Amino acid sequence: MLKFTDDHEWLRVEGDVAVVGITNFAQNQLGDLVFVELPKVGAQVKKGDPAAVVESVKVASDVYAPIDGEIVEVNESIVKEPQIISSDPMGKGWFFKMKIGVPAQLEGLKNEAEYEALVASAH
Repeated sequence: MLKFTDDHEWLRVEGDVAVVGITNFAQNQLGDLVFVELPKVGAQVKKGDPAAVVESVKVASDVYAPIDGEIVEVNESIVKEPQIISSDPMGKGWFFKMKIGVPAQLEGLKNEAEYEALVASAH
């Protein structure tokens, strides 16, 4: 199951874990990415809290936790090579995996069609 936030994060649900990253729209808006700061494994995050930071040559931007949960894994490869996010934002460019704390929060997120409508209205 793929879900999206209004802040342009995506999450892919895999059992009781969600893989989280930023959308293609978000990475296009940021431009050339130069730095990524990831959360610590074991960190407890609440929906809407800044969980990671991504910096481009233009701007620094927070990546927010889309739901409550615990960080269980981070993608170290994007720290070494932030351009992976630009080339594959919804694949190899994921940021972190989190154990889903409140499954009901997934219901409040957008599906792909709803997210596409949000992006279309932003242009």
